[in-house]
Amino acid sequence: MHILVIGGAGYIGSHVVKELLNQKINVTVFDDLSTGQRINLFPEAKFIEGSILDKETLYDALSQNVDGIIFLAGKKAVGESMENPAKYANTNLIGVINLLNGMAEYGVNKFIFSSSAAVYGAPEYLPMDEKHPLNPMSFYGFTKLETERLLKWYDELKGIRFVALRYFNAVGYDAEGSIQGLEKNPQNLLPIVMEVATGTRETLNIFGSDYDTRDGTCIRDYIHVTDLATAHYKALMHLVNGGKSESINLGTGKGISVMEIVQKTQDVIGRKINYVFAPRRAGDPAAITAAADKALRILGWKAQHSDLDNIIRTTWSVYQKHSHK
Repeated sequence: MHILVIGGAGYIGSHVVKELLNQKINVTVFDDLSTGQRINLFPEAKFIEGSILDKETLYDALSQNVDGIIFLAGKKAVGESMENPAKYANTNLIGVINLLNGMAEYGVNKFIFSSSAAVYGAPEYLPMDEKHPLNPMSFYGFTKLETERLLKWYDELKGIRFVALRYFNAVGYDAEGSIQGLEKNPQNLLPIVMEVATGTRETLNIFGSDYDTRDGTCIRDYIHVTDLATAHYKALMHLVNGGKSESINLGTGKGISVMEIVQKTQDVIGRKINYVFAPRRAGDPAAITAAADKALRILGWKAQHSDLDNIIRTTWSVYQKHSHK
């Protein structure tokens, strides 16, 4: 089986590639290296440097006896999507349409899509399951939801079956330390905490200390990237074995607060993290957690590596190495 992993040099993508290689699957990574990094590439996987906006390069990759696609190349910064929607429309919509049209042309009929909990918007109830209303609050979330809708049409019209994996918050690194690339210009909490821990950033801003949560700070559902990678493999096998198209949450069902992450990081590294409380950000719900029962039922998947201690230790291991370079 030959799988084309688009965005396979990125943070999540490289972990997915590692899992596929461990499962003895033939992998080609297709990445424009705009956020992905060569350090994340595996010598066992073929690499094509290219953009999904470049049809010639993309179609050439699709013509090489590809059995399925795993797509992890979408732009993903919520704030940036509100300031620069054109960038997100180009990659997350036009690029995906290019890909789907190429798949139809070359007879590739299996698609694993990295979607997002952002398709739900503000939680109307917790934990959020797949029946939760779909009301994205950002242009980023809109592009993910529109892609899921496109996939349903391409399934009906072109026979391209898909699994859309709705991530909550991806964190951690592989325990073996084989992936070392840090995210470029991180927007998420844990990489910022680690930058403060290594001294590359002075202070962590914690937005809001008076939420109706156990310690006043926001709670989110964090899932270890190794668990995410396993879910992609299981989703692929679901399609290989004839399963129908699905949209599926990936989370733990358990929330971790901002302060709990800070405190655990302090415990692991043995020193204080400099932080200050800042005003709440508009649109930040107090808590978001996932119901992942469908993932267990359909894919046989459940998070195995997403305890807070493992999340912090595997992340710190990588950041600590970079701080000594």
